[in-house]
Amino acid sequence: MSDENWAGPAHGLLAGRSVLVTAAAGTGIGYATARRAAEEGAKVVISDRHERRLGEAADKLGELTGVRPLAVPCDVTDQRQVDDLMDAVVAEHGSLDVLVNNAGLGGTASVVDMTDEQWDSVLGVTLTATFKATRSALRHMVPAGRGVIVNNASVIGWRAQAGQAHYAAAKAGVMALTRCAAMDVAPHGVRINAVSPSIAVHPHLAKVTSDDLLATLAAREAFGRAAQPWEVANVIVFLASDYSSYMTGEVVSVSSQHP
Repeated sequence: MSDENWAGPAHGLLAGRSVLVTAAAGTGIGYATARRAAEEGAKVVISDRHERRLGEAADKLGELTGVRPLAVPCDVTDQRQVDDLMDAVVAEHGSLDVLVNNAGLGGTASVVDMTDEQWDSVLGVTLTATFKATRSALRHMVPAGRGVIVNNASVIGWRAQAGQAHYAAAKAGVMALTRCAAMDVAPHGVRINAVSPSIAVHPHLAKVTSDDLLATLAAREAFGRAAQPWEVANVIVFLASDYSSYMTGEVVSVSSQHP
């Protein structure tokens, strides 16, 4: 969890708001979002299915921000666990103000050889779990007449890439879910938007991705480099804040790779 090149000074954009971030263990966008939200004054709750790494992330956030966030283990594909997670946030902080749906699962397989299990697992974590968490959160937000959901999509939901049919379909689904769900709940004062990053390099990604592929993906970017996780997190924080009060149903590209 490197602290190098971290974002600049905070502005209190989320002061006093309860913010839940899923898949926040580790070193990626989820963890960076939890940290940026805490730095912007939020009461943060983090979740992940990897309990040990979740605890380590909570400890690190406590050291960096002065407040150890509530950490709730959760398998986002299990509706009961998701509902319990939302209830835990409300029990701890009195409300659920912001949900960041960060959980996703990738993989590489040609559609010719792709198994049902590969397809189902990627769609289950990346798309269906986003729906389950969104539905569960809205059951708290709609009666309250306020709330924000930010989903993590991907530029691959727009563009074609070999071996990524399942992941691309899932992320395109997240985009469509974002747009349609936003229309459902706009009359209730709830906003739903999404970010669409390309490549955000962190230590775990570097371990599971070849240097050649990382270099190829980075070369496609306008700046000739990958994003840092906090650069994506900053956009998520913006969408969660009142600075984006008139935005809903939008998918914001954090990359030059959009239609």
